[in-house]
Amino acid sequence: NISNKGGTLHVALYDEASWPNDEAKPIADAAVPVMLPWTVVTLKDLKPGIYGLKSYQDANRNGKFDQNWIGMPLERYGFSRDARPFLSEPGFDRTKFTLSDGANEIVIHLQ
Repeated sequence: NISNKGGTLHVALYDEASWPNDEAKPIADAAVPVMLPWTVVTLKDLKPGIYGLKSYQDANRNGKFDQNWIGMPLERYGFSRDARPFLSEPGFDRTKFTLSDGANEIVIHLQ
């Protein structure tokens, strides 16, 4: 569900301890130019474990996830396991997945 507005797709990988902290540094992250209809992001040198992904499409390329004055998103976003928020971002349990050794693939549909 990438918007045709272009911009940059940001992806951040978190473990359970860092998930709820908006100021926490992700385990890994990347920002890549948006490509239609699919944008592929590759994160390398990750340790196997349980993680959650947060992503957003920065259509205006200002480097941040834009929200209106009441905190409603103005840009497309998504979470691993396509978890949907309800009044706030989903908890780690709804987004967690197991990362194994070798190549892994996760598809996130932006909302």
